[in-house]
Amino acid sequence: MKKLIAILLIPAATFIAPLAAMASEGGVRLDTAPIKPTDVLSLQRGARTFANYCLNCHSASLMRWNRLEELGLNESQISDNLIFTGAKIGDLMDVAMTKKDARKWFGAAPPDLSVIARARGADWLYSYLRSFYRDPARPTGWNNAVFENVGMPNPLWQLQGERVRVEEKAKGSEGKEGHGGAATVVKYEMVKPGSLSTVQYDETIADLVNFLVYMGEPAATTRKQIGIFVLLYLLALLPLVYLLKREFWKDVH
Repeated sequence: MKKLIAILLIPAATFIAPLAAMASEGGVRLDTAPIKPTDVLSLQRGARTFANYCLNCHSASLMRWNRLEELGLNESQISDNLIFTGAKIGDLMDVAMTKKDARKWFGAAPPDLSVIARARGADWLYSYLRSFYRDPARPTGWNNAVFENVGMPNPLWQLQGERVRVEEKAKGSEGKEGHGGAATVVKYEMVKPGSLSTVQYDETIADLVNFLVYMGEPAATTRKQIGIFVLLYLLALLPLVYLLKREFWKDVH
């Protein structure tokens, strides 16, 4: 029995281990993303932020523009407010920059964001997009508390503002030395406010991550609704199947 349990636990451990490593990347606690997959207005705002700030470098090659009609937008609204190139409503969300040019300019091609929420997780994205700070030592002038030495600068710095990393000695740690010296506390101070307050910026990121989660599987909400109806149908069918079984087997001893 113990061997059987061990064999059954191997696939689960194989699946969970990468997730645990991802969640603890950099040793930073991730904030919980306030995802609302049925909030259409949030998804619309997230699509707007994505089109304005992400699609300049990142593509979403598995998503078509006309899929946004499921969010309550019509063709005119999508074409006039979200598409800034010559792309048509039925085209994929691609960028004009080629991978060759991207590697030449940035050293590596920016990843496609079609399924980034499924790969990284909503909590990681929500924490990452709110953790940029100024770092003169980096080539781009930016760093990130969740993804140290990240190559991407903060694309939303005009909204968030500019923060710097500040290390302070923890209270009560003076004169106490442990492994590595006195304890320090890392803080991030705003040195140049953005156009949004902290609360407004967090809401904007929540909408953006909400859209990224939707884009990873646009049919997820419909799939779950259908699944609930199927389960209810099977539950209602169960008594009839049981009675039918009793009728067939009543003469069998």
